[in-house]
This record gives sequence, structure tokens and C-alpha cells, in this order.
Amino acid sequence: MSAPLVVGFDLDMTLIDTRPGFGACLTVLGEETGVDFDVAGMVEKLGPPLDMMLAPYFPDADQAHLDRLIDRFRELYPDIVVPRTEAFPGAHEALAAVRSQGGSTLVITGKYGPNARLHTDALGFDVDHIIGSVWGPGKGPVLAEHGASVYVGDHVHDVEGALAAGVHSVSVLTGGCVEAELVAAGTDTVLPDLTAFPDWFEQHLAVEAESRQLSCR
Repeated sequence: MSAPLVVGFDLDMTLIDTRPGFGACLTVLGEETGVDFDVAGMVEKLGPPLDMMLAPYFPDADQAHLDRLIDRFRELYPDIVVPRTEAFPGAHEALAAVRSQGGSTLVITGKYGPNARLHTDALGFDVDHIIGSVWGPGKGPVLAEHGASVYVGDHVHDVEGALAAGVHSVSVLTGGCVEAELVAAGTDTVLPDLTAFPDWFEQHLAVEAESRQLSCR
């Protein structure tokens, strides 16, 4: 009996475009703290955990201070970011393509889990599991635990997560990493965006099935 079909997806800049809302939230946090964030630059490099993005602007802050800033950002998030966030073209169809093959989907993201859930609920994404606050190679054990065979992301650190789990890495060019960076990181497949995922996925499953048949001969 073949293993269950499970596909993982990153969230920010893979399934959803959080740039407008993230920028607006940073602007409010900057006004509250008196810090002039490079909002434009920060939103074009979404992916790393929030503490890594905020720390350079608070060089003298200890972890407790950073934690309070993160808590405030998360408090602002539902009213500012979620309403401004849209699904990327093809996001719903990519999730549906997995479901149509009898598979299940999971979202693994560096984002705070409850806020990630707000996005999936608001946009009507059909996902089975949401795992938040996981970054880079740390996504590997989560993918392995759920038996995923594919992980779709936009960042080189998403590639690291897929490679850590030994699963097929699919990279889309909707985030802050260009194709050359993703290829250098070791991704297996590069797609322009998620509109190309259903056709690729069908072909991928066909190749996998043929390979299994040949191995049984």
C-alpha cells in the first residue's frame, strides 16, 4: 500500500501576499515606538521570523524587550494585516489540486500560528493542518512527521526545510528570492507562481507512479 499523499505549503509570499498589511502594521509599530523602519525594504524580504527583522532596529534591546514588541505586533495584526491580505493567483487551485488526488495539505510557516489561521480562514483555504513559528531547516521534522512528499515555498529557507526532510522542493517566484538563489539552494522545481502548480503536480505524480512501477519489475 502506498503512503498517504501529503503536500506542505509555506504561507507568506507563497499562498498569500502579506506585503500591504505587513507594511501597514510596521508603520503603526514604528509610530508607537518612534522607530523609522525601512518598511519598503522589510516587506520585500518577508520570510524570516519577526524577531530577526526587528532586532537590527533595537540594537540595545534585550530579549524581553523584543518579545514585548513582537507581542504588540501580533496584537495589531488581526485588524491591520488580515483585511489587507489577498491570496496569490492559483493558491486555491493549488490546494484543490492536492485534494483532487486524494491528498491532504498542511501549511508550515514562520508566522505566529493563530494569525496564520486567521488568514486561512479569511481566504477560505482548504488545509488540513497549520503549523506556525517554524523556520528554515526546522520545517524538516514537521514535514517528516506529517509524511509530506512535497514542500512548496518561495524562499531559500523553505528549500532548506524541504531538503532537511528529504522531500521534493518546489519554489515559486512570488517572494523575495530569484530563481538563481533558489536553484543554488538546491530546489528541485521552480515555478513562476502557483497557477503552474496543478499541471506540474499531475505530471509529478505520473512520473512518481511510473518510477514505482519500474522499481517493482
